[in-house]
Amino acid sequence: PTGSKVAVVGSGPGGLTAGRELAQMGHEVTIFEALHAPGGVLRYGIPEFRLPKRIVEYEISQLVSLGVRLECNVVVGKTITLDEIREQFDAVFIANGAGLPVFLDVPGENLNGVYSANEFLTRVNLMGAYLNEPGRTPVLRGRNAVVIGGGNTAMDGVRTARRLGAERAMIYYRRTEKEMPARVEEVKHAKGEGVEFHLLEAPVEILGDGEGWVRGIRMQKMAIGEPDASGRRRPVPIPGSEHDVACDVVVVAVGVRANPLLAGT
Repeated sequence: PTGSKVAVVGSGPGGLTAGRELAQMGHEVTIFEALHAPGGVLRYGIPEFRLPKRIVEYEISQLVSLGVRLECNVVVGKTITLDEIREQFDAVFIANGAGLPVFLDVPGENLNGVYSANEFLTRVNLMGAYLNEPGRTPVLRGRNAVVIGGGNTAMDGVRTARRLGAERAMIYYRRTEKEMPARVEEVKHAKGEGVEFHLLEAPVEILGDGEGWVRGIRMQKMAIGEPDASGRRRPVPIPGSEHDVACDVVVVAVGVRANPLLAGT
């Protein structure tokens, strides 16, 4: 042992990997996790059908066998500050991930039945919300689910909705399939499970039913323009092409960002 104490903030892929490497170097390692179970996105963000939880549990057990301590339900920046951690440890490795969702910034996003992909997948993967009465932790109200986005997380969300009983599970993406960031095999699996793909369409408004629940989403057709900073051709709205799509659930999977909570401590 080196005698050095190292704190790792976050128990996702980065935190677990760092924890293992540091422990193997002989350091005394403590991993702090905000949620009630370790694993981060491996546990809450990736569905069981894509990453069985027994694999995550095995990897975590290997860490514990190396002497790594895991402290869950600790929100660094709230439960304990970064300065307090630095006083107790010789070094701190920050691996809190990009856990805050990016939203669409369209009217109606505050309606019941609108979820970020993070929240939707967490409710299912970590909280088992689908096992509860719909009134307690609803994740699928009705039978039509729309997922906005074209990445792997969008595919996870729409395939999960299908497994929860959605008769129509729909992907809406503002570019073409060629520009989709999702892996080709993920798109193929989704299609094989009956997911509908609606391309070159972007949301302009989420529609409510008068009782605060989603009843549909207003989409606008897009044309492909010149390349943007990412190198992908920019989608350009087509005037007068708006149309409404009936749905009971909207899952927003258009990106994530880091939580700024740490910066303030």
